[in-house]
Amino acid sequence: MNKKEEVITFFLNKGFLVNPSFVDNLNGDFDKETFLSSLYELEVKPKILDNNIFELIEKKIKMPKDSYIQVIKSYKEHLKKKEVQDFVNYFRSRYFFLKKLLLNRPELQDAISISKVWNKKERESISLIGLVAKKEYTKNNNISISLEDVTGTIQILINKNKQELYTLAKDLVLDEVIGIRGVVGNRIIFINNIYFPDVSINKDLKKCEDDVYVAFTSDIHVGLYTFLAEDFLRFLNWLNGNTGDEKQKELAKKVKYLFIVGDLVEGVGVYPNHEKDLIIKDIYEQYEKFASYLKLIPKHIKIILCGGNHDALRIAEPQPVLYKDIAAPLWDLPNVTITTNPALVKIHSSGDFSGFDVLIYHGFSLPYYADNIESIRMSGRYEKIDEVMKFLLQRRHLAPTYTSTLYVPGGEDDPLLIDNVPDFFVTGHIHKVFALNHKNVSLICAGCWVTQTPYQERRGMKPEPSKVILASLKTREFKILNFGK
Repeated sequence: MNKKEEVITFFLNKGFLVNPSFVDNLNGDFDKETFLSSLYELEVKPKILDNNIFELIEKKIKMPKDSYIQVIKSYKEHLKKKEVQDFVNYFRSRYFFLKKLLLNRPELQDAISISKVWNKKERESISLIGLVAKKEYTKNNNISISLEDVTGTIQILINKNKQELYTLAKDLVLDEVIGIRGVVGNRIIFINNIYFPDVSINKDLKKCEDDVYVAFTSDIHVGLYTFLAEDFLRFLNWLNGNTGDEKQKELAKKVKYLFIVGDLVEGVGVYPNHEKDLIIKDIYEQYEKFASYLKLIPKHIKIILCGGNHDALRIAEPQPVLYKDIAAPLWDLPNVTITTNPALVKIHSSGDFSGFDVLIYHGFSLPYYADNIESIRMSGRYEKIDEVMKFLLQRRHLAPTYTSTLYVPGGEDDPLLIDNVPDFFVTGHIHKVFALNHKNVSLICAGCWVTQTPYQERRGMKPEPSKVILASLKTREFKILNFGK
């Protein structure tokens, strides 16, 4: 007896009449007893089992674990006049959170406040935690940093002769929070070590037992004249099991989640003379067209998406959810979850499994660090965005330098902090494609669906269009599928 016959026989023995095409849509290793209990709860016995049953289950009972979406962290807009104190609260909340992380390091557990430094004797060893307020090179080419905490500011010096430490210090950026160990000098601290609020090396690479895949993409730019509509439709056809060989069709059946990380449409008036590059010049029509594409995706695939700098949102981060009056067609789709940018989303959790935390961030700050972190700028800039993502994860912040992205403070917390270490950290914006596991966090840059624009050419950005990243939740391995011609 083959697998299909076994499944049909199982249901017949339970009193269900089965349409064979219904069995074709079932995952071969689904939990039959759990599925059966769902059917009894719907009181479908002894009705014929056909493909409509999937929609009934989604509507009337709790989502099964391979479809469960929970937004863990999403920005909540505070509609009030922004004042100086809002910016003060922003930096203070960031500082105290990162200080708490740094104090967990054995080397920094005896850290003192800056105001107490001058109670120490000269050449005495000390530890400090502070924010990089200023960084410059001395006439001898040493690095001098103004380190600031809530009690004061102090100068620290990194000697160029300490080569490893000096190389590390060259990549320090303004406003990041670091820990240091050094010795007291004459109104200055000589540095021996620098510490970051990094991810713990003890984090597990989380896996599940289900043979389920997540698809990641970004930067669709519907409405732009260089949008690769045929390639995007080829991807959607593959999700429906209509293209590819048998192995690829089987893979498509295992995709349960799709993340689209910003720049869903091209927008209007994003830059001077933008209208010359548009084939859809109305923002409402752009979202209608994008929604028409998403309607082609099988309903059992849960779509999670956020806006980007081209969407009809303020450009300042954190960006709110897409506005319901402008992007109404997206809000009407039953299998779409719309989040802020950034957001933390939990997928595939169940009673006995905690699920996977996915940090999504469109990535507007990424070019700043590609251009301003010396080691990255010198080794490839936009070809090294994976190093930028490692840098941000190490700093536990999506935009540690205040001027690296436009920011609107609100509330008491800093929404750009990476306060929860995710299982997946996903970005877009750069139009590059890569996926790797770093300290058991999957770093993913999700690609695009447009060819190179003159602006990107001037900045040295080389897009990799029409590629989709698949991540297995069972093995945490990646596949990159190319839907280009």
